[in-house]
Amino acid sequence: MSVIKKNASAMDGTASSAAVDTNAPSSAVRRNIVQSAGVAGLMSLVSPLVRQSAWAQGSDAPEKKEVRIGFIPLTDCASVVMASVLKLDEKYGIKIIPSKESSWASVRDKLVNGELDAAHVLYGLVYGVHLGIGGPKKDMAVLMTLNNNGQAITISNQLKDKGAVDGASLAALMKKEKREYTFAQTFPTGTHAMWLYYWLAAHGINPMADAKVITVPPPQMVANMRVGNMDGYCVGEPWNARAIFDKIGYTATTTQDIWLDHPEKVLGTTDEFTKKYPNTSRAMVSAILEASRFIDQEVDKKKTATILADKSYVNTAIEVIEDRWEGKYDNGNGKKWTDANAMKFHKDGATNYPYLSDGMWFLTQHKRWGLLKEHPDYLGVAKAINKTEIYKKAAAAAKVNVPKSDMRSAKLVDGVVWDGSNPKAYADGFKIKV
Repeated sequence: MSVIKKNASAMDGTASSAAVDTNAPSSAVRRNIVQSAGVAGLMSLVSPLVRQSAWAQGSDAPEKKEVRIGFIPLTDCASVVMASVLKLDEKYGIKIIPSKESSWASVRDKLVNGELDAAHVLYGLVYGVHLGIGGPKKDMAVLMTLNNNGQAITISNQLKDKGAVDGASLAALMKKEKREYTFAQTFPTGTHAMWLYYWLAAHGINPMADAKVITVPPPQMVANMRVGNMDGYCVGEPWNARAIFDKIGYTATTTQDIWLDHPEKVLGTTDEFTKKYPNTSRAMVSAILEASRFIDQEVDKKKTATILADKSYVNTAIEVIEDRWEGKYDNGNGKKWTDANAMKFHKDGATNYPYLSDGMWFLTQHKRWGLLKEHPDYLGVAKAINKTEIYKKAAAAAKVNVPKSDMRSAKLVDGVVWDGSNPKAYADGFKIKV
């Protein structure tokens, strides 16, 4: 039985939750964050051109000067945060107001009703809303990809103590000890759900038949595992590292080991917004592109990590953030390594381009797991959602390279190659599916 049938509230993406402060940081708070973190010197690292307005006047001027961009407290919100903190937004004639949200369902609802202009948001959530799954149907837009890699699947220490130390041994344990195993993702159509399902299925576990799947907002994952509500979960950082820090779980796999350089969060908005405010949309992308480049090129990674740890953003100890932010991994089960494929924000623009094949992949998985009952027009939907022309103009303004193709390919953890060439056959070709 699918998670949709099991739990009506799961499709809404809600869970009993503690209140999260959704107030956007004021300008004074923004200044204090930089100062209190001891990173006022960051500003000196930003090009003087930042202080020059690229679209201050004329036909290219942003139609809307202030943009409210939602984010969830995860480290991959960094480029949105830093575009504001470093005032890279001002170069392009806008002011980004980051708005901290409590759940992906909240982000979805506020995008749809216009309370947010744009958001750091799950790739698959945007596609789901566009097709009327995972919430109300509304034409949506992906303006850019915010990051690749950097998520993980956490398994409880109780299962580790019984020998479940990776996907294969987890599958063996689940066959040996028959009971209801519960795994959590962050939103039914989102990235974490798809990574979790794909990884389980790659090891012979049908997530819809062999397990119970629930929806939990990212900041609540650790607390729910601590009280025994789940055996494992997939989420972004720092909530996998936090489970290790709190000695309640370990990292079974990173998502870059499921799909190297996979798409993750995007800058999402509504199609209506891009049509009404095309110059504003372009300005947002340009500013965040510059922030993305800054983050990847930053020598002292701890500076940005310190800002992210502040209560206005991720609200956790810097010790929880900094290692994985810098690519230094400890899986909580004796393995330590430096990961060259940790979270990436730019890679000379390769991370940020809204590849059509990336969006199409999520549609194939929505079909695989029964979220879509029929095959959609894969390429047509991707072309409608992914605003490649806006991106190209924004990239030109920010002097960012643009890939030569709208499609890319990759071999995932099960050895299956995705290149977007035949999405229907790809979706239908999996042994384990609904």
